Amino acid sequence: MENKYLFLVVVALLALGSNSSNAQSSNWIAPEHSNSVKNPFAGNESATADGKKIFEQMCVLCHGVQGKGNGAAGLTLERKPANFLALKVTKETDGAIFWKITNGKTPMASYEELLTEDQRWKLVNYIRVLGTKKR
Repeated sequence: MENKYLFLVVVALLALGSNSSNAQSSNWIAPEHSNSVKNPFAGNESATADGKKIFEQMCVLCHGVQGKGNGAAGLTLERKPANFLALKVTKETDGAIFWKITNGKTPMASYEELLTEDQRWKLVNYIRVLGTKKR
């Protein structure tokens, strides 16, 4: 039941943001201070496995199963979701990715209130795993 609610919230947020003129630009840069924030779950395989579950529930719709930014809902957006396999993303710090997940930028929703801080860090771990897969 909770997963169904979260799914509906994500779909609603996407619908609200998809027509915004302040759409996510291709050069979305997290603030410099985010680069020094350390991931408390770095290297933790259990946390990465939890991150995969969160990704499958919250992110696949837009970012796609492999994280290439080609999910069904993402294809309808004017500004396409990030491709987590792209060098641009893989070069970002964990702190920058965490900041983006936390704050969002239209059409991507903020996940500060939808996911706990630990869940967002675990998601960063899984995004890192996606970034190591073949392009």
